[in-house]
Amino acid sequence: MDTLIIEVASEEAALAQAIATVESGQPQPPRYLFDSEEALLDTLTGNRFAILKALCGAGPIGVRELARRVGRDVRALHADAHRLAAIGLIDETEGGKLHIPRAS
Repeated sequence: MDTLIIEVASEEAALAQAIATVESGQPQPPRYLFDSEEALLDTLTGNRFAILKALCGAGPIGVRELARRVGRDVRALHADAHRLAAIGLIDETEGGKLHIPRAS
């Protein structure tokens, strides 16, 4: 799947959506919900969004390669990738490569 859905939704709307997803029994793309527009914009800076775009559909990528693809310094990219991983938007493989988690 090459899609990551990022939305702003209330807790109630998110719960209703989760129930509908489970009841459908159909595979769904990864989804991440923010509780406010402010939270979304605070977390998804332009540089972090570029990381997500580069990872969508790409499979696991090493930090150096990802930095090259988005035209950033490795250290700065690593800090942003760490923040995205801390909130669950991206994952790191055992080998240290970054990727967007897949829906099950």
